[in-house]
Amino acid sequence: MNLPVPVALNRLAAALRVLSLGMGLAARGISDNHRTLPSLKPINSSRVMLNPVAADVSLTPPFGWLKRRVVVPLALVSAIACGCRAQEATLESRPAVVVTHRSVPLPPKANEAPLWVALDDHLGRGTTSQRSGPLLTLNGAGQQSLRLRDGSGAEVAEARSLRLSWRLAPLPEPVEIARQIAGPFASFESAERIANRWRDQGVVARVAHPGDWEVWAPMAAEPLEGVPVRRWVSTVTTEMKAVLEGPSGGRTLQGPLMLEAPNGLLWQGGVLRGPFRLQQDAYGTWTLLEQVPLERYLEGVVPHEIGAGSPVAALEAQAVLARTWALANSHRFAIDGYHLCSDTQCQVYSDPRQASAAVRQAIRATAGQVLAWNGEPIQAWYHASNGGVMAGGDEAWAMDSLPYVQARADGSKAWINGMVLPLQDVSSVRGLLARSEGAYGTNHPRFRWSRTYSASQVAQALRAAGHASGVPSALRIQKRGASGRVLALNIEMTDEGESVLLQLDGIRRTLRRLPSTLFVIETLGPNQWRFNGGGFGHGVGLSQAGAIDLAARGWSFERILSHYYPGTTLTAVQPSASSVTGQAP
Repeated sequence: MNLPVPVALNRLAAALRVLSLGMGLAARGISDNHRTLPSLKPINSSRVMLNPVAADVSLTPPFGWLKRRVVVPLALVSAIACGCRAQEATLESRPAVVVTHRSVPLPPKANEAPLWVALDDHLGRGTTSQRSGPLLTLNGAGQQSLRLRDGSGAEVAEARSLRLSWRLAPLPEPVEIARQIAGPFASFESAERIANRWRDQGVVARVAHPGDWEVWAPMAAEPLEGVPVRRWVSTVTTEMKAVLEGPSGGRTLQGPLMLEAPNGLLWQGGVLRGPFRLQQDAYGTWTLLEQVPLERYLEGVVPHEIGAGSPVAALEAQAVLARTWALANSHRFAIDGYHLCSDTQCQVYSDPRQASAAVRQAIRATAGQVLAWNGEPIQAWYHASNGGVMAGGDEAWAMDSLPYVQARADGSKAWINGMVLPLQDVSSVRGLLARSEGAYGTNHPRFRWSRTYSASQVAQALRAAGHASGVPSALRIQKRGASGRVLALNIEMTDEGESVLLQLDGIRRTLRRLPSTLFVIETLGPNQWRFNGGGFGHGVGLSQAGAIDLAARGWSFERILSHYYPGTTLTAVQPSASSVTGQAP
């Protein structure tokens, strides 16, 4: 179509303005390996919903050649050939894309690839424009050198020891971040419950772990009843880069970084095989990961969780639970681009070489087996000792009750007959704590325990947990669960301070010297209290001390698991929504 030159030029100018808007939004909406579009729908039955306000956005803009070679010619053709008037638009006519956090690519499905386990996180924290955060030193375990590759796959170093520092580099353009934050929470479980409430409303809510557990949601999300939130807004202008230190100075690297250790990597007194990754997280810092196959991961978990010298049936039960827990919880750190951590926030993972022959045999004997409920891996919680009575899941965390983890006596028939649940008054709990004959797992050193707190120690613990300062004057138990565990503890203050109510997992998160929430309180004076209690841990699911006791009595691992998780079934690992971190919230 032939058009007068002024008309053609006007339409060309309009098309270029539209193009400028589109490329500006693309620069904010395309990540290193994927693009999140508001119109997409979830590909499975999970509750994840995509929201344009909450879409992940990379800090890296798209390549300029795409604009020059593809989009610009198409815009020119469209503007000149079309007889319709192009709509004028400017960057100022549309709001900028605002995201809730820095974008990080999702890890692969947990049961189709090695687990990505964090060995060290928040690396580089404390880095400023003048100095680096603490350095990271990586040492090989043998004679062969470590080999480090950058994000392009090019080898950048080969040495027995590598030292990495950090620097801040300017972004090509600022990124606007804004979010509502709920929390902090004492555990992932409590945070996940709040996130699920938002997700049920169609909100993309994500569980994050910048220090304590939090839930992040877009600014546009409707508030949840009874859930206080704070708002956080920031303009990000820099990103943190890894720097390889050498004799002649530092070399800035493009992540993610891949590390091969032919003889293994020395780490916290042990040796890990790898391979390893160094990558950025949602907070602007970095994480060191090991990519470890599931069954090898179990070799690093089972001996450190229950002890390599435990009876065979106890080791087999622990292997099944560790496998189940890993798959059911592989979405914990999806926001940061990996599956699991290696400390007590997940399962303790360390040197697999410490797995005894019995541990390796237990893993082989139960290969691929998980505990399931309605065809899905269960929340396979376990702990050190329950003190003679199992806790329901809703006694440990803010969650709905689950049929396979309920309050029940854990012992012989005589022990069970001597206990009437619920144990919701102080006299019945005292009666429980005064007994031990017939309970399972009584050999654990914290089956019964005592801890003393002064008023100043309680006040210090409250301040450390972020509560208002004051001088405690009284500690009062307001509510107990069916197993006798404390669900709500009120700490009254002197006249100048408001009382503090600690609930569920927040009790032990604050008063960290308490081994469990199964306790009674004895007032020793105006400024001192004694906690007398039983058990070590949250008390939900398998008691490791109980499993060791039952295995020594000749119980099979199947019988042990059925005892602690009634109604569940052993099944082979199958792909499931709970293990698909590519769709995880």
